Amino acid sequence: QVRFVESGGGLVQPGGSLTLSCTTSGFEFRLYTMNWYRQIPGKEREMIAQISRHISHPNVYDDSVKGRFTISRDNDKNTVYLQMNNLKIEDTAIYYCNAERRFTWGQGTQVTVSS
Repeated sequence: QVRFVESGGGLVQPGGSLTLSCTTSGFEFRLYTMNWYRQIPGKEREMIAQISRHISHPNVYDDSVKGRFTISRDNDKNTVYLQMNNLKIEDTAIYYCNAERRFTWGQGTQVTVSS
């Protein structure tokens, strides 16, 4: 059974930083492209970052987070990370990981940016 466990969210002031983690199980992690998504209540879940299974392929970011967020992965730990810097109020959302939406979603982790 595929499982995603997202963690690391919380309350942070504008300009602050957080690092999210997504620990996975139930599939061959190293063989899959991994993504981070976020969802604001009432809106569609959007993809914000992508990291390929191929080291040579560049990471992909939505324009809204480009230059501020960094996605990375540890294939030995079956974990994907999202380093978020210079957070803005509009980054407030629930954050999820998945492998190109192939599997059932986890619970996500709430990120709230507020002064």
